[in-house]
Parts: sequence; structure tokens; C-alpha cells
Amino acid sequence: MNEYQDILVEKRDDRVGLIRLNRPKAMNALRPLLMDELWDALQAFDADPEVGAIVITGNERAFSAGADIGEMATMDPVKMLGSHLSERWHRIGRIRKPIIAAVSGYCLGGGCELALTCDMIVASETAQFGQPEINIGIMPGAGGTQRLARVLGKYLTMEMVLNDRRLSAQEALQHGLANRVAPVEVYLDEAIKLAASIAARAPVAVQLAKEAVNKAFEMTLEEGLQLEERLFYFLFATEDQKEGMRAFLEKRKPEFKGR
Repeated sequence: MNEYQDILVEKRDDRVGLIRLNRPKAMNALRPLLMDELWDALQAFDADPEVGAIVITGNERAFSAGADIGEMATMDPVKMLGSHLSERWHRIGRIRKPIIAAVSGYCLGGGCELALTCDMIVASETAQFGQPEINIGIMPGAGGTQRLARVLGKYLTMEMVLNDRRLSAQEALQHGLANRVAPVEVYLDEAIKLAASIAARAPVAVQLAKEAVNKAFEMTLEEGLQLEERLFYFLFATEDQKEGMRAFLEKRKPEFKGR
């Protein structure tokens, strides 16, 4: 892996790739350099056959408190367009392997939007989710209005976006914004455990299943069912399907190869 300035990267023996946002003095503010490094690390893990799932985390105090306002304050529309901000966010959705956000402390603005681009969220008891952009005269610009509304519905999203309503970890769990909540001391361990469990399964099936679930938010039901059917049939061309079903019949643990 490359040497990075704004992130720390670790490839673990349990087939989990771990990415830590590493700007603690800036509450892991998401400046362009961090986003570019994050994308580079995600691409590397996505291409690595020894990695089956990815965890993105910050530190106990903050997953990320949002975008780097110092860098954005003097921008105008032309400069914002030239910054390719939206492209930096959209490309995270191109990662084929599951991504789990391990969130503790502040998860605000762009930080909340980054967590929302992930496939699952494990929160510590201190996690706080919010979109406070309205307080500085702007609005979410990296998916906050769209992804939150798909998870939380219209009315709670409106309150978060228009009036800086924050969600606690337990509220996030209650409203479907988190998969589980764990004590601060073990929230990252829980996220890694979840990632390792997924990484132990058939890699091609995991990636296609992730694609199918994500497309459910973009397609009609009929289109989604057709996609699901095609991907389901395709998996019968893989060695892992043969191994998985044979292992089931032989009452043993399968040995998946990602083929």
C-alpha cells in the first residue's frame, strides 16, 4: 500500500482492509487530499484478492466532523465545479466489496455523508449523526439529502437538514441508520468482526448481492427483480457455487476461492 498523509491503512489476516481517517486535530475533516487518499486505498483493497471486506473508521472522538470549511470558505461556484467534489464522492459507490463504517463521536456533515456511502454502519454509544450545513448557509452536497431520505423518510430528514437535528447512536439504530451499537471500547472490534464474517463468505456472491441491494434504491421493483434473477443465475457459473452446495450436502465448511 502507498504511504499516506491523511489516512492509516492496514491489511489484516482476517481478510479485512482497515482504513483510519487520521486528522485528529481537525476532527478528521474531509479535505480533498484525504478523499483522494481514501479512494486510492479503497481501490487497492477492492483489487486485492486477499481482502474480502473493508472497514472505514476515525477515532473515538470523531468519525469525521465534516468537510474542511477552511478550504471551502473562499470557493465560488466555478471553483467548486472545478474541484470535482461530486466525483470524489460518487466513485466510492463503485467499490464492489462491502464497506462498513465504524462510527464513534461526531459524524456530521460530510462525515455523515461518508458513512452513508458505506454498506453498513456500526456505531459506538457516543456516535452522533447530523447534517449541520444549514448553520453555515449551505446544505448537504454529497448525498445527505438523498441517502438520508431513503433511510429515514421525509420528515425526520427534513428536520435534520433544515434544523440541525442530531441523532444519537440509539436513535440511529431505532431508525435504521445503524446496524448495531456497541460500547466505545469495542465498537471498532465489532465492526471488524462483522467485516471478517462477511469476508469469509463466497466473494463473488457477496459482491453481486451488494450490487443487487444497492440497485433496489435506483430501480423499479420489476427492474430490480430482473437484475436479481440475472445475478442469481450467473452465480451458478462460479466454482464457489459448486463448492458451497457440495460442502452443505457433505456437512462441512466450504472453502471459497473467489472464482
